[in-house]
Amino acid sequence: MATLQIRIDDMLKKQADALFSSLGLDTSTAIRIFLNASIENAGIPFSVQHKKISYSLEEAVFDSRFQRNLHGPFDNAEDAVASMLED
Repeated sequence: MATLQIRIDDMLKKQADALFSSLGLDTSTAIRIFLNASIENAGIPFSVQHKKISYSLEEAVFDSRFQRNLHGPFDNAEDAVASMLED
């Protein structure tokens, strides 16, 4: 039997372990399932593509990164929501 070693981020490992555990699997079994599915499909068993986001979401992300068109700070959530619903 062969051994497969990979380096991954600690948080990714923790999240994957928790997910697989919730499915009744350990991470090694989940990886074996992925490898077997890849062989059966003669490729990666799911679509690998860029996730398309809407223009308005992309614009909002850009604005937040460059601190443009921001409003607030707000005293409470209701005021923040009211500001979002204006227009």
